[in-house]
Amino acid sequence: MNKKYLYILITYIAMQLSVFIGMPLVAFAGVLLFHVDLAKMEILATGIWVVFSFFVGLIIILLILRKSEPYTRVEKGEPMPVNQAIIWAIGGIFIAFVAQMIGIYIETALGIKPGSENTEHIMSLIKLVPFVVLSTSIFGPILEEIVFRKVIFGMLYNRFPFWVAALLSSLVFSLAHFDPMHIILYAAMGFTFSFLYVKTKRIIVPIISHMMMNTIVTVVQFKYMNEQAGIFEWVHGWIGGFF
Repeated sequence: MNKKYLYILITYIAMQLSVFIGMPLVAFAGVLLFHVDLAKMEILATGIWVVFSFFVGLIIILLILRKSEPYTRVEKGEPMPVNQAIIWAIGGIFIAFVAQMIGIYIETALGIKPGSENTEHIMSLIKLVPFVVLSTSIFGPILEEIVFRKVIFGMLYNRFPFWVAALLSSLVFSLAHFDPMHIILYAAMGFTFSFLYVKTKRIIVPIISHMMMNTIVTVVQFKYMNEQAGIFEWVHGWIGGFF
């Protein structure tokens, strides 16, 4: 394995696990230094640490990638012209929503109830700590596309055909969201972003599609959170969740 890619994976895993240390420390500091109520500080600490760890993790990973030589088949390919790549980045948003609807349809046919607990938890956190949207709409999508598409999919694509590499990396992508009931839904999204990456040979394309999709999900779901429960459930089931 390319050493830089190994360091990226280690950084991403460390970032995810850091919450078990960082969040309690931030909560303790808030109570001790600023005399914030413990219950309130625990909520704030979760949001603060999510944004902080995602931001720091992203900076470290970008520094690791600085001046890196092409390593995978995708990176060694000829990038699509910028004007065409922009069209694919925008079109990718709609492709992603179609893939999501197909995933929801399959899961519903299998008896899996629409709606993601992962998304509900994130939306509740955003409502309480609004700046968490920086992680869901910006830092998170960039990190996930670098880790799951550029690194994991890219390395698998060096050894396997597209369908195998996309399927395996998408399953890893699904499991990383800790929402096993909706593994098909997350895999459909991972497959879509892998396709956009290979099609354009530019990691920025799935990044943009991913960022815009998460942003749309945030805006739509937040708009309906205070409306009738039935309306929210319909929207929540139709557009799925964060990826």
